[in-house]
Amino acid sequence: MKRSILAIGLILILVATACGPTTEPAATPMPTAAAEATAEPTAAPAEPTAELAEPTAEPTLEAPTAEPTAEPETEAAGDVAPTLRLPDLEGQTVVAVTGNDYTPLNFVDPLTGEAVGWEYDAVDEICRRLNCEVDWQVTSWDTMIAAVQDGQFDVGMDGITITDERQEQVDFSIPYMVSQQFMLVRADEDRFSAPEEFAADEDLLIGSQTGTTNFYVAVYEVLDGDEANPRIKLFENFGAAVQALLAGDVDMVLMDAASSRGYIGANPDQLKIVGEPLGTEEFGFIFTPGSDLVEPFNAAIETMEEDGYLEYLNNRWFFLYEPSAQ
Repeated sequence: MKRSILAIGLILILVATACGPTTEPAATPMPTAAAEATAEPTAAPAEPTAELAEPTAEPTLEAPTAEPTAEPETEAAGDVAPTLRLPDLEGQTVVAVTGNDYTPLNFVDPLTGEAVGWEYDAVDEICRRLNCEVDWQVTSWDTMIAAVQDGQFDVGMDGITITDERQEQVDFSIPYMVSQQFMLVRADEDRFSAPEEFAADEDLLIGSQTGTTNFYVAVYEVLDGDEANPRIKLFENFGAAVQALLAGDVDMVLMDAASSRGYIGANPDQLKIVGEPLGTEEFGFIFTPGSDLVEPFNAAIETMEEDGYLEYLNNRWFFLYEPSAQ
């Protein structure tokens, strides 16, 4: 009996073992197949991603943004040089000369005894931009042009008007200032307010400095064209002419509006301007003929005009500076 039961158990075990491979769990590999199907779409988008990466790499290699940046720099360098592209004079010493006689362009400050003015600041700034050093010298107006022409000084300035005659003697920079001539008189002057009225009164005298634009305007636009006219009293510099005006030795001094404002500021309630401007003139720095400083100075002047530095100097010396302030 026991053997029969054992035999039946063995048969059942064999049957169960034989039927195992056909059970449903064999369906378990299906998710694996599904996973493979899922992996394929994941791999498929990866290929377009790689293809899209190529256009991104091409613009980077071409660097299109670098080309527009380089072109303006080249154009600017061939045009007016930007400040950072000015010539480098490598510390060269530039011997500059002035007269210390043309307020507010160049003069000795009565309070400090220091030589100062518009032209001093302008040339100091020019050399700062060009990397040069200024060696300041002083000479009289009547020898300045000849001294620069002979090479005794590298650059000269004294409110020098650019004229054809002077251009035959020295080289000029581009104009750094445009000025007009006015009649500077004593504050209580009431005998004339126009050049015709001045010319009509034989007792009236003009104070001037020989060889200057002011002198020639006095001769040809106020008086009769005679450079030896005794009504023109000559002085060594503008300062002396203004002192003669204040003292009553002359009745009028021709001077540009900017310098007139400077003298009026130094002598409040004693001087004034009358009438309309008598002429327009351009001031320039002068150089020894053939000087290699002309082009660098011109480039620096242009940048000072562009960035407002010349206007800053005008405001400082023609409007803000008060030589009579204590």
